[in-house]
Amino acid sequence: MVLAVVGVLAALLLPALARGKAAAQRLRCVGNLYQLGLAAQMYWDDHAGRTFRYRGAFTNGGDVFWFGWLARGAEGARAFDATRGALRPYLGGRGVEVCPALDYRGPWFKPKATGAAYGYGYNLHLAPPGAEPASEASRLEHPSGLGLLADAAQVNTFQPPASPGNPLLEEFYYVCTNEPTAHFRHASRANVVFCDGHVGGEAMAPGTLDARLPQARVGRLRSAVLIVP
Repeated sequence: MVLAVVGVLAALLLPALARGKAAAQRLRCVGNLYQLGLAAQMYWDDHAGRTFRYRGAFTNGGDVFWFGWLARGAEGARAFDATRGALRPYLGGRGVEVCPALDYRGPWFKPKATGAAYGYGYNLHLAPPGAEPASEASRLEHPSGLGLLADAAQVNTFQPPASPGNPLLEEFYYVCTNEPTAHFRHASRANVVFCDGHVGGEAMAPGTLDARLPQARVGRLRSAVLIVP
């Protein structure tokens, strides 16, 4: 009888505990993105209101991205240096770059670096392509509706151990309108920090779920959240 009661209580409590954990992860992610948004604002202030690039130079066997330097090489064994990231001087060290809801130990996950690097993606439509001048953040229309950074990930089928028959989830570092790289990992919603600094949750744009690994909930954000007016 006692065991039966314990079993019933466990069945009732476990879903509540899971919901509580998911809520805590979502709130921590909101805090991460809020701090990253503040760092971006400070970067803009120090760079004449100009946005930062997505990708910079190739150097020392790797590429400088907006989030840091990432070596080229075998997946899961690539060195990563966060100090080269555009926002690093404004963050006072590491700690806000990885969303706790991105399951690095999950059975579908393929790491890129030797450890967790970044769990968020930059709005590629804000990043100046090539040698073009950077966008002026101060002149953006409707910054409260324009996403800056968001929960991001990608389904990979082309870099071992991933393959077309073994699709895996991995970190990804930008979101845009034509690729499914937004990650709806918070009860099927993605957290987004907008250009005015506030953080909100967004649902997946209809019809954009990456069907290669549907349980991972990777898709696209609404175009209106990403396109620079």
